[in-house]
Amino acid sequence: MEFYPPIEKSGIQEIKRFQEEKLRELLIYLDTHSPFYQQLFKENKINIEEIRTLEDLQKIPTTTKNDLQQNNHDFFCIPPDKIVDYSTTSGTLGDPVTFGLSDNDLERLAYNEAISFACAGIGKGDVVQMITTIDKRFMAGLAYFLGLRKMGASVVRMGPGIPELQWDSIFRYKPKYLITVPSFLLKMIDYAEKHGIDYKNSSVYGAVCIGESIKNQDFTDNILSQKIKEKWKIRLFSTYASTEMSTAFTECEYQVGGHHHPELIITEILDDEGRPVKEGESGELTVTTLGVEALPLLRFKTGDIVKAHYEPCQCGRNTMRLGPVIGRKQQMIKYKGTTLYPPAMNDILNDFGAILCYQIVIRSNEIGLDEIIIKLSTEEESEGFVNEVRDHFRAKLRVSPKIEMVDFDILSKVVFNPNSRKPITFIDLR
Repeated sequence: MEFYPPIEKSGIQEIKRFQEEKLRELLIYLDTHSPFYQQLFKENKINIEEIRTLEDLQKIPTTTKNDLQQNNHDFFCIPPDKIVDYSTTSGTLGDPVTFGLSDNDLERLAYNEAISFACAGIGKGDVVQMITTIDKRFMAGLAYFLGLRKMGASVVRMGPGIPELQWDSIFRYKPKYLITVPSFLLKMIDYAEKHGIDYKNSSVYGAVCIGESIKNQDFTDNILSQKIKEKWKIRLFSTYASTEMSTAFTECEYQVGGHHHPELIITEILDDEGRPVKEGESGELTVTTLGVEALPLLRFKTGDIVKAHYEPCQCGRNTMRLGPVIGRKQQMIKYKGTTLYPPAMNDILNDFGAILCYQIVIRSNEIGLDEIIIKLSTEEESEGFVNEVRDHFRAKLRVSPKIEMVDFDILSKVVFNPNSRKPITFIDLR
């Protein structure tokens, strides 16, 4: 099995022609099988025969998360007896959406993760410890397992949490890679230091980091990544994906963005008016899934603000690469004339070793303006420390949020909710 697909080494024009052929196949499939897109084509008088190039996609309206939530059933292209797995989105913004996967979709999902993990250097025979859930209708956990199995790696299905058990597995099975939320690595390091575990001489070479950013926009390590590497000299690889995309963008060894897989997805980066942004500008990632049987999507707006990078990578792939997610479009905050996204605030809070956990809460005040409240649990409950955090915000982001100190036992239960797949560090009450 080839986990370095030849199309990714092809020239830009060849990749474009390849994608246009895949797009024509998708449009015929949607026109035949998708009640939602049949209606969309009819209402907008779209003749799919006229959509021949990637540029022609502009003639078709975009699809949003709201469309999926309101018309979930109409997106399905296959009958229920052909669905072998049900997954749901994480529900970060609104109600979760149900996705069904056919047998072919699971095969595609496995292939996607295999070529993505191969980017990060994982290969046949490597032992990989999954510190992520595979249950609770979570597509990614299943995808990781299927992809690793497909490429001939060995999997330790540990699941999230419980540092003691994670270390037991590491010294018992000697994994080369971990798949984890990166902030959990700090908890593992803290546990190891408190219990005399020689973690610096473990078998772990690297970690594929999910759910949280570990890079700045220029691909340097952000605060979270620096804090991990200061203690534990392992390689950290970014990966970015979503249930809706059924496709991952994972860094290669050169770590300059997540590689696009043109056989699996068409990408557009659009401005607020729905037009493609100029090269080097950020915009909303909009995707068209290729090869999905049960619930394919056409021009789906992900809500993620990203920047694409097009110069060839030293690894030999000529595909576009996505930089770290700048923020969620719906989580954009207008605060006293400044535009903010939660990841920028996360970086500031991660800079303080004394902060045990935190949560950013956004709400509208009585005159309709956005208000930021930072809830903190810390080892230093002093007014001086609060002022230091506030000064850091002023210096980095030119804003001064309200800061509330909360007991660790109370706040940690909210942030690390067992029913959530990720730490809940941001709540939007607007």
